[in-house]
Amino acid sequence: MELLKEAKKYLVGGVNSPVRAFKSVGCEPIFLVRAKGSKVYDLEGKEYIDYLGSWGVALLGHAPEEVVEKVKEEAKKGLSFGLTNPYEVKLAKEVVEAIPSVDKVRFVNSGTEATMSAIRLARGVKGRKFVVKFEGCYHGHYDSLLVSAGSGVATFGLPGTAGIPEEVARLTLVLPYNDTNALKEAFERYGEDIACAIVEPIAGNMGVVIPDLEFLKELRKLTQECGALLIFDEVITGFRVSLSGAQGLFKIEPDLTTLGKVLGGGFPVGAYGGREKIMKELAPEGSIYQAGTLSGNPIAMVAGYYTLLKVKEERPYQKLHERTKELAEGILSITKERGIPSTVNYATSMLTLFFTDEEVRDYESAKRSDLKLFAKFFKNLLEEGVLIPPSQFEAWFISTAHTKEDLERTLEKVERAIKRL
Repeated sequence: MELLKEAKKYLVGGVNSPVRAFKSVGCEPIFLVRAKGSKVYDLEGKEYIDYLGSWGVALLGHAPEEVVEKVKEEAKKGLSFGLTNPYEVKLAKEVVEAIPSVDKVRFVNSGTEATMSAIRLARGVKGRKFVVKFEGCYHGHYDSLLVSAGSGVATFGLPGTAGIPEEVARLTLVLPYNDTNALKEAFERYGEDIACAIVEPIAGNMGVVIPDLEFLKELRKLTQECGALLIFDEVITGFRVSLSGAQGLFKIEPDLTTLGKVLGGGFPVGAYGGREKIMKELAPEGSIYQAGTLSGNPIAMVAGYYTLLKVKEERPYQKLHERTKELAEGILSITKERGIPSTVNYATSMLTLFFTDEEVRDYESAKRSDLKLFAKFFKNLLEEGVLIPPSQFEAWFISTAHTKEDLERTLEKVERAIKRL
């Protein structure tokens, strides 16, 4: 509490990202000072089994030895060069080999930079201005994407926060997720003016929401028919749900892909990539400009490279799926036994417990969850020593470091937390 008081003197709200303030769960934030494997430790030494995973970064668990050692070696050589280094090439090669739709890649420093740059590229290539996005999908805090739905089935966006001019928001068409009819209507009305559509192929920012395969297939078909580009935002799902991301699971190839989180191995990294004929429109080969002083930072590139090597070596996805399913089914069994309205959505190493009996397949159904009940559950679970995201509308993450014992202990703690509701 003393550190929080000090933080609020110098940081806005005491944090550097709003959700860290724990406001939606009605309690004070914790300060973490150490993390290893499946555990994190707060300022007072309390241990938590961690399902936040640095918001999806820690696929291999926290501070995997091989990655940490390689980072130490590289740090001794220099922290930043400002020119190209060999590990940029090595990591780019790994990305291209893993994701069939990507011929070339450009590294940036965050998921927001990746989506912002991908949309600029799409608009530049197509010479069109409108963007299609889906309600409940978060693509970073870029003005054109931080918008909310207008009224009606297929309408242009409204500013989602102060500071975004209405004229900018209206360049984005916001549609309901998993609604194929709305897709058809939007592309029929605006198709020739649409530069691109951007979507989370598995949503992770309204909680985990699984796409209808027909919805994604129709989106791919409609974008091709009207000459727009399809962008898969795989900042969360890239390398997490499979080595080739959600597009590998669903066998649907987008025109552009955005990446982050797992890709950085714990350091700030984003990327976007696609077919060579599109990517060559970027400077210095083409006329569409994007740059960054710390893009391709050697420390971040080393961390990402050795993380992907480890993932390729272990191919952990079946094991992750089994662990996630076990946790999801165990939680649902506990809540149902207590008569608490609930549903659990999961995909490979991601899951969300929603406090609603309704199937959650879009943002509207997600919003009908009992948020007050979630806040109580979060606080109870935190007291039990389990850390989950401090928001109903975020994914929990399983790592390769989570053991069978971790899951058993977690379910015991979930049961106690649920009983106290």
